[in-house]
Amino acid sequence: MARICFTGNDNMIRPEQRKRLTRLASLSIEHGVRQGRALPVHSSEWPAELYEMRCSFVTLHKHGELRGCIGSLVATQPLAQDVSHHAFGAAFRDPRFRPVVVDELESLHVHISVLSAPSAVSFDNETDLLDVIQPGRDGLILREGTRQATFLPAVWENLPEPVQFLAQLKLKAGLDRNYWSDKISIERYTTESW
Repeated sequence: MARICFTGNDNMIRPEQRKRLTRLASLSIEHGVRQGRALPVHSSEWPAELYEMRCSFVTLHKHGELRGCIGSLVATQPLAQDVSHHAFGAAFRDPRFRPVVVDELESLHVHISVLSAPSAVSFDNETDLLDVIQPGRDGLILREGTRQATFLPAVWENLPEPVQFLAQLKLKAGLDRNYWSDKISIERYTTESW
């Protein structure tokens, strides 16, 4: 069905476990098509390294176009459960897309990002922020009041310039692309990818 990629570096996932997560994501989407829910994950079936509390994003592409993306920035469940849950969510719960149907299963490309813990970025103003973020490496979380948005490091492929990346992140948060406030906070994280 689907190929899987991961984009981090905390607690690296071993190659044999990557294969298990690949299969899990695919099975959860297939299970969702047939049963209407994510594939259940039982701790007894998974090694301890994949049952640690970690957070992930699952992104689906079909013929090179975005088909769904769901994830979390805070670890609330073991990684294997998180991947199963978000694979289902990306396929069936992303409000931007209609639910995946059985005829699409063979054409889906699954990309999984396992996130490191976020850390605060120190900066004095927008120019300073643009100087300290690391293109191609940093995933960013922008917060301002009740607004929040994130871009995974993979987004740098489409928005390679820090000015563009930050402007689009502001738009995603519901702010004007030129908006700036001393109340903006930024956190960065990395992701593990293969």
